[in-house]
Amino acid sequence: MKIQFSKLLAKWTSISLILRIFIGLVIGAALALLVPAWTWVGIFGKLFVSALKAIAPVLVFVLVASSVASAQGGGLGSRFRTVITLYLVSTLSAALVAVAGSFLFPVTMQLTDVVETGKPVELSDVFSNLLTNMVANPVTSLSTANYIGILFWSLLFGLGLKMVAGKATIQVVSDLADVVSLIVRWVIQFAPFGIMGLVFSAVSESGMEIFTTYGRLLLVLVGCMLFATMILNPLWSFLATGRNPYPLLWICLKESGLQAFFTRSSAANIPINMALCKKLGLDRDFYSVSIPLGATINMDGAAVTITVMTLAVAHTLGIEVSFLSAVFLSVVATLGACGASGVAGGSLLLIPLACSFLGIGNDVAMQAVAVGFIIGVVQDSVETALNSSGDVFFTATAEYREDPSLREKS
Repeated sequence: MKIQFSKLLAKWTSISLILRIFIGLVIGAALALLVPAWTWVGIFGKLFVSALKAIAPVLVFVLVASSVASAQGGGLGSRFRTVITLYLVSTLSAALVAVAGSFLFPVTMQLTDVVETGKPVELSDVFSNLLTNMVANPVTSLSTANYIGILFWSLLFGLGLKMVAGKATIQVVSDLADVVSLIVRWVIQFAPFGIMGLVFSAVSESGMEIFTTYGRLLLVLVGCMLFATMILNPLWSFLATGRNPYPLLWICLKESGLQAFFTRSSAANIPINMALCKKLGLDRDFYSVSIPLGATINMDGAAVTITVMTLAVAHTLGIEVSFLSAVFLSVVATLGACGASGVAGGSLLLIPLACSFLGIGNDVAMQAVAVGFIIGVVQDSVETALNSSGDVFFTATAEYREDPSLREKS
């Protein structure tokens, strides 16, 4: 029996993970349509996402600390400058695409009931929260998946190891990083079952109504996100490397974006992105920092969501937005997106911030947030898929720019 189980497991893992995920997707959708009362199927999705979210902070901390402690120097500075520039330029350009899409295809929403809410989010609050999170208690940062804090303390921990620890101690930390990476690979093997549960929950709970009620708004949102991902991001990659970016883009969308679409969490997708970076042969010292950093500031989809939803409110209220105001709104959306929470629907909570710059009250803006949560099954899934796959895409682009020969090997 043990031998048969081992053979079955080996046969299962020999099948392409993407194919297994597709099978899980089909089974999940079929079960949701045929037996929606089987709510227990959704537990697989919750367990998968919870496992990824649980291991991701530990993975980031030990990988960054190990990489900094073991680093021999050279090359990382230029790569970090490149990837941070790509992150910010892509987010700003996505916001500008959202402005263009909103003007070409203006949409409105039904805004009637006033929603009681607290104080609007100010831009200063976004930066204050970022700085506060950076120096938060390291244990608390790990338990709450505060990646700004995790990056800050792991960098200091790694520098401290480099300065006072011996090679044996640094090797222990490196071995610990390898162990955590192995655990992540084990968790990822359960992705097909997790996707099955997530698809079952989404289809059985939301159905297809959202496509008819808010179809046009979804088309503008998804259309702008896809344009930024399929046209602009490859353009920035081509300008950085001079190579055809689409083979890399397809790999990132297939192996990172697909799973992020269903997990709807950039934080939960960090282990998957790191595994993909390793598969591409990238430098662990580099991607162990750039991937969690990208999950914080590479927010193309969030910038699109904030901009489109804000301009939809403006169109609904009959507010005329000038070109300069729209450009300024893009900058605000970019800065706000970089401070968006890594949880599902995090970008929606920054819509009141953008609305405030157009003179739109918080009670009206929060109605747009409510609409966003209604369509979030689609909007947030696409947003997360594009944001998360872009982290790997731009990390690889920065590395290929530094070492062109690496692309030929991958």
